[in-house]
Amino acid sequence: MSSIFSKIIRGEIPCHKLLEDDRYFSFLDIRPINPGHALVVPKKEIDYLFDLDDKLLADMMPFAKRVAKAIQQAVVCERIGIMVAGLEVPHAHLHLIPIQSLGDLTFARAKPASNDDLAKIAEKIRKFL
Repeated sequence: MSSIFSKIIRGEIPCHKLLEDDRYFSFLDIRPINPGHALVVPKKEIDYLFDLDDKLLADMMPFAKRVAKAIQQAVVCERIGIMVAGLEVPHAHLHLIPIQSLGDLTFARAKPASNDDLAKIAEKIRKFL
């Protein structure tokens, strides 16, 4: 059975896409910790991040860096934090989270965002990609 991320990548579930290439896909998290919280996923559906082959794993970071730099230009924050939990969806992924302090990096802060709010922030971020 396909993961929810694979369904998003194929367009079966709507998302607020930020960036895509032939191997990776980035979109806004619908339960952001802070506005601009994005996910970066490989298009190849592999459950565990460290089961990705070395090249796919290594090349994921420059892709994530492009997204992180755009988020940082679009959202007021100290920096972009990165989290890898990997338990919530069986598809390898990185969380890119605008933060002011280390205390921001907790899923306890995540709240559903409105579609309008997500659309506005996605548009701001895409201007810097």
